[in-house]
Amino acid sequence: MINRVEKLSLLSEMIAFAKYDKDIKNIEYNFLLGVAKQLEISREDFDYLIENPINYIHLKSHSERIVQFHRLVLLMNIENNGDANSSGVIKLYNFGLRMGLSHESITKVLYLMESFPNKIVPPDVLIDIFKTQYN
Repeated sequence: MINRVEKLSLLSEMIAFAKYDKDIKNIEYNFLLGVAKQLEISREDFDYLIENPINYIHLKSHSERIVQFHRLVLLMNIENNGDANSSGVIKLYNFGLRMGLSHESITKVLYLMESFPNKIVPPDVLIDIFKTQYN
């Protein structure tokens, strides 16, 4: 289980991901707000993070990093309306590397993403990809 500071860091990272090119769109804001609720972060704290990001905290748990990567995949697809352009893919790849995930797994997820409806890799497939590389 991750603590409050780690949860705030995850959310701050996702906000930075959404703001990478420009302002946060309404659909991204609503998605991020849903993640905040899932992480038990108040709306006030969430809104504060939008203007005041906190430092990235590296998650120790490999499974938590995979879950966070999956959230970023979903956010990228919301941001691009299913159009995984090269800047979004590069951004996602770099965030995955920064989290300490293997480049082989990230590459495989990005490759397989094209074969799924709305380019959303199902969680079980994503977990299997990372599990194979982790063992």
